[in-house]
Amino acid sequence: MELRHLRYFIVVAEELNLTRAAERLFIAQPPLTRQIKQLEEELGVKLFIRKARGLELTQGGLYFLQQARTIMDRVDASIEGTRQVAQLRKTVFAIGFVPSVFYGQLPLMVRRLRRNKNLEIVLHELKTREQIEALKSGKIDIGFGRVHIEDPDVEQEVLFNEPLLIALPASHPLAGRSPTMAELAEVPMVAFPAGPGPNFVDVALGLFQRRGLKLQVIQQVNDLQTALSLVASEMGFALVPEQVHKLSREGVAFVSVGDEQLTIPVIASRRRGENPNAAMRLVNTILAELVENRLTGRYP
Repeated sequence: MELRHLRYFIVVAEELNLTRAAERLFIAQPPLTRQIKQLEEELGVKLFIRKARGLELTQGGLYFLQQARTIMDRVDASIEGTRQVAQLRKTVFAIGFVPSVFYGQLPLMVRRLRRNKNLEIVLHELKTREQIEALKSGKIDIGFGRVHIEDPDVEQEVLFNEPLLIALPASHPLAGRSPTMAELAEVPMVAFPAGPGPNFVDVALGLFQRRGLKLQVIQQVNDLQTALSLVASEMGFALVPEQVHKLSREGVAFVSVGDEQLTIPVIASRRRGENPNAAMRLVNTILAELVENRLTGRYP
């Protein structure tokens, strides 16, 4: 089995049509068909069910697709890292993050790391589940997110719990005080990010659901800035991490919840059981200091 077999298989699995897959790969269809057949013979597993309208992945095919993507991600990350090391003679350290953690002390950590002339810092905006796969493939070295995800190859550490604020239109009647959760449940919610969970919006909705309150999500958007724009447009409210109030967005008021202390975790994810190299030890040292600053109220 060669890497081209995996690349061909991934494209065919994405297209579920040999003609379109061949066009994407810039090869003729007959040799592509032969390559897929060879792969199935080598594995001893039928990867596709041939149907009149195209192809369908078998259960074995679905599993192999996940593994093939992980392998190719690891290969691509190794190639890119090798090129950067060769060009820069630096250690490449890659960080995954969800945007909502980048309004606190994470930028300070990145700035301090970038002062080290032996390090090349690479940032990847990834949802927490994407971070887990990126850690396993070697694409990133550490991830910062909001959601607990069980995986035997990844360990997660809660750095601290960040208070949540309510972003309301500045003209809204509730914007001048601290509303209760029951009062907020009567206001439409602008949720972020969009897409399959678990993610920030799932955690936010869960805070209300566990208290027997149901929210009306009027719009789901991909990022915080868009959510705040919709709040300013008086579409509804948004739950945001405390550090977001530093944005001072025009037309948006940030208030706390009156009857509850709502928080959301900031979670660091690392590969389980991996001995920290010099770069990771530096990251851990800086993180410990920043977390201590956060917990004791000493903001840099």
